[in-house]
Amino acid sequence: MNKIKLVEDTIDKQDIKKLVKWLTSGNSVPRLTKGPLTIELERKWSNWLGVDNTVFCNSGSSANLLMLWSLVEAKRINKECKVVVPAISWATDLSPVIQLGMKPVLCDCNLDDLSIDLDHFYQIAKTERPEVLMLVSVLGLAPQMDKIIDICEEFNIILLEDTCESMGTKYKDKKLGTFGLMSSFSTYFGHHISTIEGGFVSTNDEEMYEILKCIRSHGWTRDSSEQFTKRHVEQWDTNNFDLLYKFYYSGFNLRSTDLQAFIGLGQIDKLDNICSRRNENFHIYNNGLEDFAPIITQGENFISNFAYPIISKNRDKIVKKLTDNNVEVRPLICGSMGHQPFYVKKYKRLALKNADIVNKQGMYIPNHQNLQKEHIQKVISIIRGA
Repeated sequence: MNKIKLVEDTIDKQDIKKLVKWLTSGNSVPRLTKGPLTIELERKWSNWLGVDNTVFCNSGSSANLLMLWSLVEAKRINKECKVVVPAISWATDLSPVIQLGMKPVLCDCNLDDLSIDLDHFYQIAKTERPEVLMLVSVLGLAPQMDKIIDICEEFNIILLEDTCESMGTKYKDKKLGTFGLMSSFSTYFGHHISTIEGGFVSTNDEEMYEILKCIRSHGWTRDSSEQFTKRHVEQWDTNNFDLLYKFYYSGFNLRSTDLQAFIGLGQIDKLDNICSRRNENFHIYNNGLEDFAPIITQGENFISNFAYPIISKNRDKIVKKLTDNNVEVRPLICGSMGHQPFYVKKYKRLALKNADIVNKQGMYIPNHQNLQKEHIQKVISIIRGA
Protein backbone atom coordinates (compact mmCIF):
# COMPACT_ATOMS: atom_id res chain seq x y z
CA MET A 1 0.00 0.00 0.00
CA ASN A 2 1.27 3.47 -0.88
CA LYS A 3 1.97 6.07 1.80
CA ILE A 4 -1.13 7.21 3.66
CA LYS A 5 -0.72 10.97 3.65
CA LEU A 6 -1.99 13.44 6.20
CA VAL A 7 -3.41 15.66 3.46
CA GLU A 8 -4.08 15.52 -0.26
CA ASP A 9 -4.79 18.39 -2.60
CA THR A 10 -8.36 19.11 -3.62
CA ILE A 11 -7.15 20.76 -6.85
CA ASP A 12 -7.06 18.03 -9.50
CA LYS A 13 -6.08 17.84 -13.18
CA GLN A 14 -9.58 18.80 -14.32
CA ASP A 15 -9.34 21.96 -12.24
CA ILE A 16 -6.00 22.79 -13.86
CA LYS A 17 -7.44 22.20 -17.35
CA LYS A 18 -10.32 24.57 -16.60
CA LEU A 19 -7.88 27.16 -15.28
CA VAL A 20 -5.69 26.94 -18.38
CA LYS A 21 -8.75 27.26 -20.64
CA TRP A 22 -9.88 30.35 -18.73
CA LEU A 23 -6.42 31.88 -18.96
CA THR A 24 -5.95 31.22 -22.68
CA SER A 25 -9.43 31.69 -24.16
CA GLY A 26 -10.39 35.01 -25.68
CA ASN A 27 -8.26 37.70 -27.23
CA SER A 28 -6.73 38.97 -24.00
CA VAL A 29 -5.59 37.64 -20.65
CA PRO A 30 -8.39 37.84 -18.05
CA ARG A 31 -7.96 40.05 -15.02
CA LEU A 32 -5.75 38.14 -12.59
CA THR A 33 -5.67 40.51 -9.61
CA LYS A 34 -8.71 41.05 -7.40
CA GLY A 35 -11.73 41.73 -9.58
CA PRO A 36 -15.22 40.47 -10.44
CA LEU A 37 -14.47 36.80 -9.79
CA THR A 38 -13.45 37.64 -6.24
CA ILE A 39 -16.88 39.20 -5.67
CA GLU A 40 -18.56 36.17 -7.25
CA LEU A 41 -16.58 33.82 -5.00
CA GLU A 42 -17.46 35.84 -1.90
CA ARG A 43 -21.15 35.62 -2.74
CA LYS A 44 -20.97 31.91 -3.46
CA TRP A 45 -19.16 31.24 -0.18
CA SER A 46 -21.67 33.33 1.78
CA ASN A 47 -24.53 31.35 0.25
CA TRP A 48 -22.85 28.04 1.09
CA LEU A 49 -22.13 29.06 4.68
CA GLY A 50 -25.46 30.80 5.22
CA VAL A 51 -24.24 34.31 6.07
CA ASP A 52 -24.77 37.75 4.58
CA ASN A 53 -21.22 38.82 3.77
CA THR A 54 -17.74 37.46 3.09
CA VAL A 55 -14.35 38.98 2.35
CA PHE A 56 -11.81 36.87 0.43
CA CYS A 57 -8.20 37.45 1.49
CA ASN A 58 -4.78 35.88 1.00
CA SER A 59 -4.80 33.38 3.91
CA GLY A 60 -6.66 32.14 6.95
CA SER A 61 -3.96 33.79 9.05
CA SER A 62 -4.69 37.13 7.39
CA ALA A 63 -8.37 36.50 8.06
CA ASN A 64 -7.63 36.34 11.80
CA LEU A 65 -5.62 39.56 11.57
CA LEU A 66 -8.46 41.28 9.71
CA MET A 67 -11.04 40.23 12.29
CA LEU A 68 -9.06 41.60 15.21
CA TRP A 69 -8.00 44.87 13.58
CA SER A 70 -11.47 45.57 12.22
CA LEU A 71 -12.78 45.53 15.81
CA VAL A 72 -10.30 48.26 16.71
CA GLU A 73 -11.12 50.36 13.65
CA ALA A 74 -14.85 49.99 14.38
CA LYS A 75 -14.20 51.07 17.98
CA ARG A 76 -15.84 47.90 19.22
CA ILE A 77 -12.87 47.17 21.52
CA ASN A 78 -10.03 48.94 23.27
CA LYS A 79 -6.77 48.51 21.33
CA GLU A 80 -5.04 47.31 24.50
CA CYS A 81 -7.80 44.94 25.55
CA LYS A 82 -7.39 41.35 26.67
CA VAL A 83 -8.13 38.59 24.15
CA VAL A 84 -8.72 34.98 25.15
CA VAL A 85 -6.79 32.60 22.89
CA PRO A 86 -7.05 28.81 23.22
CA ALA A 87 -3.78 27.18 24.24
CA ILE A 88 -4.47 24.53 21.61
CA SER A 89 -4.63 26.65 18.49
CA TRP A 90 -2.30 27.98 15.79
CA ALA A 91 0.43 30.61 15.82
CA THR A 92 -1.70 33.11 13.92
CA ASP A 93 -4.52 32.95 16.43
CA LEU A 94 -2.06 34.28 19.00
CA SER A 95 0.53 36.31 17.08
CA PRO A 96 -1.81 39.05 15.73
CA VAL A 97 -3.06 39.65 19.27
CA ILE A 98 0.53 40.37 20.31
CA GLN A 99 1.43 42.27 17.13
CA LEU A 100 -1.57 44.60 17.47
CA GLY A 101 -0.69 45.50 21.06
CA MET A 102 -3.49 43.52 22.70
CA LYS A 103 -2.97 41.29 25.74
CA PRO A 104 -3.40 37.55 25.14
CA VAL A 105 -4.82 35.32 27.86
CA LEU A 106 -4.28 31.64 27.10
CA CYS A 107 -7.15 29.32 27.99
CA ASP A 108 -6.70 25.63 28.75
CA CYS A 109 -8.39 23.01 26.58
CA ASN A 110 -10.67 20.14 27.50
CA LEU A 111 -9.73 16.59 26.51
CA ASP A 112 -13.02 15.79 24.80
CA ASP A 113 -13.50 18.18 21.88
CA LEU A 114 -10.08 19.88 22.47
CA SER A 115 -11.72 23.31 22.53
CA ILE A 116 -11.53 25.64 25.53
CA ASP A 117 -12.11 24.29 29.02
CA LEU A 118 -15.36 25.92 30.12
CA ASP A 119 -14.42 26.23 33.79
CA HIS A 120 -11.12 27.90 32.92
CA PHE A 121 -12.81 30.20 30.42
CA TYR A 122 -15.39 31.23 33.00
CA GLN A 123 -12.65 31.97 35.52
CA ILE A 124 -10.78 34.07 32.94
CA ALA A 125 -13.95 35.92 31.96
CA LYS A 126 -14.70 36.72 35.60
CA THR A 127 -11.23 37.77 36.74
CA GLU A 128 -9.48 39.09 33.61
CA ARG A 129 -12.45 40.81 31.94
CA PRO A 130 -11.39 40.11 28.35
CA GLU A 131 -13.19 41.82 25.49
CA VAL A 132 -12.69 39.13 22.82
CA LEU A 133 -12.62 35.33 22.55
CA MET A 134 -10.78 33.90 19.55
CA LEU A 135 -12.48 30.50 19.57
CA VAL A 136 -10.83 27.67 17.63
CA SER A 137 -12.80 24.56 16.65
CA VAL A 138 -9.86 22.16 16.77
CA LEU A 139 -9.50 19.74 13.85
CA GLY A 140 -13.14 20.24 12.88
CA LEU A 141 -14.57 19.10 16.22
CA ALA A 142 -17.60 21.03 17.47
CA PRO A 143 -17.13 23.01 20.70
CA GLN A 144 -19.96 23.36 23.22
CA MET A 145 -21.24 26.47 21.52
CA ASP A 146 -24.33 27.05 23.71
CA LYS A 147 -22.30 27.20 26.92
CA ILE A 148 -19.54 29.27 25.34
CA ILE A 149 -22.06 31.81 24.03
CA ASP A 150 -23.72 31.98 27.46
CA ILE A 151 -20.40 32.95 29.07
CA CYS A 152 -19.64 35.47 26.31
CA GLU A 153 -23.04 37.11 26.77
CA GLU A 154 -22.75 37.17 30.57
CA PHE A 155 -19.43 39.01 30.43
CA ASN A 156 -19.98 40.99 27.21
CA ILE A 157 -17.21 39.19 25.30
CA ILE A 158 -17.12 39.41 21.51
CA LEU A 159 -16.97 35.94 19.95
CA LEU A 160 -14.72 35.42 16.93
CA GLU A 161 -14.55 31.96 15.36
CA ASP A 162 -11.40 30.53 13.81
CA THR A 163 -13.06 27.88 11.67
CA CYS A 164 -10.06 27.21 9.43
CA GLU A 165 -10.13 23.47 10.22
CA SER A 166 -13.90 23.13 10.40
CA MET A 167 -15.60 23.86 7.08
CA GLY A 168 -18.97 22.14 7.19
CA THR A 169 -18.95 20.97 10.81
CA LYS A 170 -22.30 21.59 12.48
CA TYR A 171 -23.31 22.14 16.08
CA LYS A 172 -26.97 21.23 16.51
CA ASP A 173 -27.51 21.51 12.74
CA LYS A 174 -25.95 24.99 12.53
CA LYS A 175 -22.64 25.38 10.71
CA LEU A 176 -19.62 26.50 12.68
CA GLY A 177 -18.59 29.94 11.52
CA THR A 178 -22.13 31.30 11.91
CA PHE A 179 -22.20 31.73 15.70
CA GLY A 180 -19.79 34.62 16.28
CA LEU A 181 -19.60 38.23 15.16
CA MET A 182 -17.07 37.14 12.52
CA SER A 183 -15.45 33.88 11.46
CA SER A 184 -12.28 32.95 9.59
CA PHE A 185 -11.61 30.12 7.13
CA SER A 186 -8.54 28.88 5.29
CA THR A 187 -8.29 27.71 1.69
CA TYR A 188 -4.65 26.64 1.90
CA PHE A 189 -3.43 23.33 0.47
CA GLY A 190 -4.55 20.42 2.60
CA HIS A 191 -7.62 22.16 4.01
CA HIS A 192 -11.15 21.23 3.01
CA ILE A 193 -10.82 23.20 -0.22
CA SER A 194 -7.86 25.00 -1.75
CA THR A 195 -7.29 28.21 -3.67
CA ILE A 196 -3.52 27.53 -3.42
CA GLU A 197 -3.36 30.23 -0.73
CA GLY A 198 -6.38 32.07 0.60
CA GLY A 199 -8.92 32.66 3.32
CA PHE A 200 -12.34 34.11 4.13
CA VAL A 201 -13.81 36.33 6.80
CA SER A 202 -17.58 35.95 7.06
CA THR A 203 -20.04 38.09 9.02
CA ASN A 204 -23.66 39.19 9.22
CA ASP A 205 -22.62 42.60 10.58
CA GLU A 206 -22.79 45.22 7.81
CA GLU A 207 -20.47 47.72 9.48
CA MET A 208 -17.79 45.08 10.11
CA TYR A 209 -18.13 43.91 6.49
CA GLU A 210 -17.51 47.41 5.13
CA ILE A 211 -14.51 47.97 7.41
CA LEU A 212 -13.08 44.53 6.57
CA LYS A 213 -13.13 45.42 2.87
CA CYS A 214 -11.35 48.69 3.58
CA ILE A 215 -8.55 47.34 5.74
CA ARG A 216 -7.99 44.37 3.41
CA SER A 217 -6.97 46.95 0.78
CA HIS A 218 -4.83 49.68 2.35
CA GLY A 219 -7.72 51.42 4.13
CA TRP A 220 -9.44 52.96 1.10
CA THR A 221 -13.12 52.64 0.18
CA ARG A 222 -12.82 51.42 -3.41
CA ASP A 223 -14.69 48.21 -2.58
CA SER A 224 -17.20 49.88 -0.26
CA SER A 225 -20.90 50.40 -0.74
CA GLU A 226 -22.04 53.75 -2.14
CA GLN A 227 -23.58 54.74 1.19
CA PHE A 228 -20.46 53.84 3.21
CA THR A 229 -18.21 55.71 0.79
CA LYS A 230 -20.47 58.77 0.77
CA ARG A 231 -20.37 58.96 4.55
CA HIS A 232 -16.57 59.11 4.55
CA VAL A 233 -16.37 61.49 1.60
CA GLU A 234 -18.65 63.94 3.36
CA GLN A 235 -16.91 63.56 6.71
CA TRP A 236 -13.49 64.27 5.21
CA ASP A 237 -14.62 66.63 2.42
CA THR A 238 -12.96 64.46 -0.24
CA ASN A 239 -13.08 65.68 -3.85
CA ASN A 240 -13.55 63.35 -6.82
CA PHE A 241 -9.98 63.73 -8.04
CA ASP A 242 -8.53 62.49 -4.73
CA LEU A 243 -11.22 59.90 -4.00
CA LEU A 244 -9.29 56.78 -5.02
CA TYR A 245 -6.29 57.77 -2.95
CA LYS A 246 -7.86 58.57 0.40
CA PHE A 247 -7.17 56.09 3.20
CA TYR A 248 -9.80 56.29 5.93
CA TYR A 249 -8.50 53.36 7.97
CA SER A 250 -5.10 51.97 8.90
CA GLY A 251 -5.11 49.04 6.53
CA PHE A 252 -3.01 46.28 5.02
CA ASN A 253 -2.66 44.66 1.62
CA LEU A 254 -4.20 41.25 2.27
CA ARG A 255 -5.96 40.84 -1.06
CA SER A 256 -6.14 37.60 -2.96
CA THR A 257 -6.50 37.35 -6.75
CA ASP A 258 -9.11 36.51 -9.36
CA LEU A 259 -6.93 33.61 -10.45
CA GLN A 260 -7.39 32.09 -7.01
CA ALA A 261 -11.06 33.05 -7.02
CA PHE A 262 -11.53 31.13 -10.30
CA ILE A 263 -10.16 28.02 -8.61
CA GLY A 264 -12.26 28.64 -5.51
CA LEU A 265 -15.52 28.80 -7.45
CA GLY A 266 -14.97 25.24 -8.65
CA GLN A 267 -13.80 24.08 -5.25
CA ILE A 268 -17.03 25.10 -3.52
CA ASP A 269 -18.91 22.81 -5.92
CA LYS A 270 -16.97 19.88 -4.41
CA LEU A 271 -17.23 20.96 -0.80
CA ASP A 272 -20.37 19.13 0.34
CA ASN A 273 -18.97 15.81 -0.88
CA ILE A 274 -15.61 16.53 0.75
CA CYS A 275 -17.27 17.34 4.06
CA SER A 276 -19.41 14.20 3.90
CA ARG A 277 -16.37 12.01 3.29
CA ARG A 278 -14.51 13.59 6.21
CA ASN A 279 -17.55 13.04 8.45
CA GLU A 280 -17.82 9.38 7.41
CA ASN A 281 -14.12 8.82 8.03
CA PHE A 282 -14.35 10.47 11.44
CA HIS A 283 -17.05 8.05 12.59
CA ILE A 284 -15.11 5.03 11.30
CA TYR A 285 -12.12 6.18 13.34
CA ASN A 286 -14.34 6.83 16.37
CA ASN A 287 -15.88 3.36 16.23
CA GLY A 288 -12.49 1.68 15.78
CA LEU A 289 -10.81 3.63 18.55
CA GLU A 290 -13.76 4.00 20.93
CA ASP A 291 -11.85 2.45 23.85
CA PHE A 292 -8.70 4.39 23.00
CA ALA A 293 -7.99 7.76 24.61
CA PRO A 294 -9.40 10.30 24.10
CA ILE A 295 -13.06 9.42 23.76
CA ILE A 296 -14.39 12.04 21.35
CA THR A 297 -18.07 12.53 22.10
CA GLN A 298 -19.71 14.62 19.42
CA GLY A 299 -23.25 13.35 19.75
CA GLU A 300 -25.26 13.68 16.55
CA ASN A 301 -23.20 16.57 15.24
CA PHE A 302 -21.99 16.48 11.64
CA ILE A 303 -18.19 16.52 11.98
CA SER A 304 -16.25 17.62 8.91
CA ASN A 305 -13.09 16.39 10.59
CA PHE A 306 -9.78 17.95 9.48
CA ALA A 307 -7.68 15.15 11.00
CA TYR A 308 -8.26 12.61 13.75
CA PRO A 309 -6.67 13.39 17.14
CA ILE A 310 -5.00 10.84 19.38
CA ILE A 311 -3.71 11.43 22.91
CA SER A 312 -1.56 8.67 24.35
CA LYS A 313 1.26 8.19 26.82
CA ASN A 314 2.66 5.82 24.18
CA ARG A 315 2.91 8.58 21.57
CA ASP A 316 6.52 7.87 20.60
CA LYS A 317 5.80 4.17 20.12
CA ILE A 318 2.66 4.85 18.07
CA VAL A 319 4.44 7.45 15.93
CA LYS A 320 7.25 4.99 15.16
CA LYS A 321 4.78 2.22 14.30
CA LEU A 322 2.80 4.48 11.99
CA THR A 323 5.91 5.89 10.33
CA ASP A 324 7.39 2.42 9.85
CA ASN A 325 4.15 1.40 8.13
CA ASN A 326 4.13 4.36 5.74
CA VAL A 327 1.46 6.38 7.55
CA GLU A 328 2.05 10.09 8.06
CA VAL A 329 1.49 11.50 11.55
CA ARG A 330 2.29 14.82 13.22
CA PRO A 331 1.93 16.61 16.57
CA LEU A 332 -1.60 17.67 17.49
CA ILE A 333 -1.60 21.01 15.65
CA CYS A 334 1.52 22.43 17.33
CA GLY A 335 1.08 21.49 20.97
CA SER A 336 0.38 24.16 23.56
CA MET A 337 0.93 27.80 22.64
CA GLY A 338 2.15 28.29 26.21
CA HIS A 339 5.30 26.40 25.25
CA GLN A 340 5.96 28.05 21.89
CA PRO A 341 9.24 30.01 21.82
CA PHE A 342 7.73 33.31 20.61
CA TYR A 343 5.25 33.26 23.51
CA VAL A 344 7.82 32.19 26.11
CA LYS A 345 10.27 34.89 25.00
CA LYS A 346 7.73 37.66 25.50
CA TYR A 347 5.98 36.33 28.58
CA LYS A 348 7.05 33.07 30.22
CA ARG A 349 6.32 29.40 29.82
CA LEU A 350 2.72 28.76 30.84
CA ALA A 351 1.71 25.45 32.36
CA LEU A 352 -1.90 24.45 31.72
CA LYS A 353 -3.07 21.03 32.89
CA ASN A 354 -4.85 19.68 29.82
CA ALA A 355 -2.90 21.61 27.19
CA ASP A 356 0.32 20.23 28.65
CA ILE A 357 -1.03 16.69 28.20
CA VAL A 358 -1.79 17.49 24.56
CA ASN A 359 1.67 19.04 24.22
CA LYS A 360 3.38 15.84 25.39
CA GLN A 361 1.00 13.13 24.25
CA GLY A 362 -1.00 14.57 21.34
CA MET A 363 -0.76 13.65 17.67
CA TYR A 364 -3.08 13.51 14.71
CA ILE A 365 -3.58 11.00 11.93
CA PRO A 366 -4.86 11.33 8.36
CA ASN A 367 -8.38 12.26 7.32
CA HIS A 368 -9.12 13.66 3.87
CA GLN A 369 -11.42 13.27 0.89
CA ASN A 370 -9.34 10.54 -0.77
CA LEU A 371 -8.90 8.36 2.32
CA GLN A 372 -10.58 4.98 1.83
CA LYS A 373 -12.07 2.67 4.46
CA GLU A 374 -9.23 0.17 4.06
CA HIS A 375 -6.71 2.93 4.76
CA ILE A 376 -8.52 3.87 7.96
CA GLN A 377 -8.75 0.25 9.10
CA LYS A 378 -5.02 -0.14 8.54
CA VAL A 379 -4.28 2.96 10.64
CA ILE A 380 -6.62 1.75 13.41
CA SER A 381 -4.96 -1.67 13.42
CA ILE A 382 -1.47 -0.15 13.72
CA ILE A 383 -2.50 2.11 16.60
CA ARG A 384 -4.26 -0.65 18.52
CA GLY A 385 -1.28 -2.94 18.04
CA ALA A 386 1.34 -0.43 19.16
